[in-house]
Parts: sequence; C-alpha cells; structure tokens
Amino acid sequence: MLIPPDMLVYVPLLAALVVAAVTDLRERRIFNWLTFGLALAGLIQSFAGSYLPEALAPAFTVSAGMSVAGLCVGFALTFILFAIGGLGGGDVKLLAAVGAWVGPVPVLFIFAAEAVIGMLIVLGQATTQGKLRALFKNSAMVAVNMANVNHLGVEHVVSTGQACRSIDRPLPYAVPVLLATLMLFGLRWWGV
Repeated sequence: MLIPPDMLVYVPLLAALVVAAVTDLRERRIFNWLTFGLALAGLIQSFAGSYLPEALAPAFTVSAGMSVAGLCVGFALTFILFAIGGLGGGDVKLLAAVGAWVGPVPVLFIFAAEAVIGMLIVLGQATTQGKLRALFKNSAMVAVNMANVNHLGVEHVVSTGQACRSIDRPLPYAVPVLLATLMLFGLRWWGV
C-alpha cells in the first residue's frame, strides 16, 4: 500500500525524529540545531501552506495558528517536568518542535503515548539492572514530594528527584517520542 499524499508531508518530521532518537540513544543528548531546525521547518511549512491554493492542501500539515499552538502546548507539557529535573532541555525543545508539525491535540496524544512507552522502557531498564524495587520506592518519594511542593519548595523537590535516580542511564526521551509519533501516524493511516 502506498503512503497517502497527506502523510508524505511528515517525512521531514519523521527523519528528524529518527536522528534525534539515534543521537539520544548514543549520547543522551538531542542537539539544538536539530530541535530548532525542526520547529522552524514546522512553522514555516504551516505558514507557507496558509497561502497555498486548496489544490495543494496536502502540502502542509496544520494551519499556521495550529502550528504555533502545537509548539506552545508541546513546550508547556514538558517544561514543568524540566523545571523539576525530570527532563532535559533538549527533550522540551523536541516535543515543542513536534507540536509545530502536528498541532496541539495530536501533540497531547504524543505526550500521553510517549509517557506510557517511556514508562515501559524505564520498567524494562530497571528490571534488567535489578533496580525495580528502588525505582518504585524512589518514584513514590518523588510523587509525595511533588504533592507537597507548596510546603517543601521547588528546590527540595528537584534535589529529591535528582537524588532518587535509580537507573544507570536515563531514558533517551527521543525514542518514545518517535514511537508515539509513529503510533499516531499509524492510526491516521489506518483511518482510526
């Protein structure tokens, strides 16, 4: 089955996510040139698409307004986790860039799906490293601290989160983002 033309416009997004996943796996880093380039390309293609005739509608992914909204939603969802030390800056920029390509509602789906996928990866890592019990204990401690952030202060919650890292290598965030994005496109492709 051929890829529908309306899915072809996402090839640059998927290519960039593959690069991000590979570099994140190898170096636990997502490069700024990649995330900024991806976000800029998402915004440019949506703004350019706003000026194209309807016959070329598949030439862009979302409207200009939806692109900006998706970028903002992707940023907001992950910035909170970044602020408490749960994600790196590249992770925040990556989901914001994805939002610029897909819009606000799909980026919410990707965020939710990548959280589940990421959780499964972390559980697998902890199990293979023999640290599953420590992961659950530390996760409970962080959750209690986050629930009491008003009383404990953000600095205490952040330091507790950093002290509770029980897995040797942190989760390569770009991998679950890539998988969640592929899941979203698979659902679209099959008309779900």
